[in-house]
Amino acid sequence: MHASPVATGTLTRTFQIRGLPLAPFAPLFAKSDAELARLGIRRVVADSTPGYPCRVSLVDAEPGETLLLLHHVHHDVDGPYRASGPIYVRESAAEHVPPPNEVPDYAARRLLSFRAYDPAGMLLEADVAEGRELPAVVARMFADPKVGYIHAHNAKPGCFSCRIDRGPA
Repeated sequence: MHASPVATGTLTRTFQIRGLPLAPFAPLFAKSDAELARLGIRRVVADSTPGYPCRVSLVDAEPGETLLLLHHVHHDVDGPYRASGPIYVRESAAEHVPPPNEVPDYAARRLLSFRAYDPAGMLLEADVAEGRELPAVVARMFADPKVGYIHAHNAKPGCFSCRIDRGPA
């Protein structure tokens, strides 16, 4: 994990990354492969790392770990920026909320696409940067008081990675 508060003048900007809640996904692991297929979900086994980033635990699965690959609505807003896409969830996932200003290793090692939204879900700004640059990009985006939250996506495959909120004051 990489912790990096970002100083901007005399103000330190903080951010909070959140994994997805486990509850909606946990019952799916008990389903058969045929039942999952009817839901458009695939059970997969990681064969390398990195490559299978879990959106609940915010870590890459290790080879041999079982995951679900499924469609997920990650930006559930009424408007033109409503969005969804594929995500992985590890069978052994536990919900994870890193401490403020901490960048999970799985995000730090990837090229990320950042999308800043207002509280109503309208896109205000977008950028692409290496994950290790996340603190600086987020600080710049949150410098705009109209930004309510930021989504990060893995830029190459384009999958949703995580939500980033303003951290505690």
